[in-house]
Amino acid sequence: MRGKIVVAAVLVMGFLGSLKAAGGAAETKSEGKPLYRVEGNKVDPDTLAGWKTWRALACERCHGARQEGMVGPSLIESLKVLTKEQFKETLLNGRPERGMPGFANSQTVTENIDNLYAYLKGRSDGKIPPGRLEELK
Repeated sequence: MRGKIVVAAVLVMGFLGSLKAAGGAAETKSEGKPLYRVEGNKVDPDTLAGWKTWRALACERCHGARQEGMVGPSLIESLKVLTKEQFKETLLNGRPERGMPGFANSQTVTENIDNLYAYLKGRSDGKIPPGRLEELK
């Protein structure tokens, strides 16, 4: 078990290191609108749809309920260096060599990929709290 944890940690560090080497920086705006809006545990409808996508896909099984990583890397850290395009490519095509499947055939993902990015970027920015979210009206 300890060996698996060490291997997982090395893979995560290598993944993050390769992203930093690529010079990726996350986008913060889309079409002139804020990427997400948040007040406490309330978020805009699109970001809420991203959170619902996260939950529907059970991403926490690999990335942890707080997105801090488990078998899969910490998305809190990954979204600090991934561009939106890199995020989409990774989600759609997966990283089979690291055990992550691609989700290109998932209608839930393809219809909500921008919303999921907004939710995870907000988590990574420390603006969206972990846990249950509600719609900001």
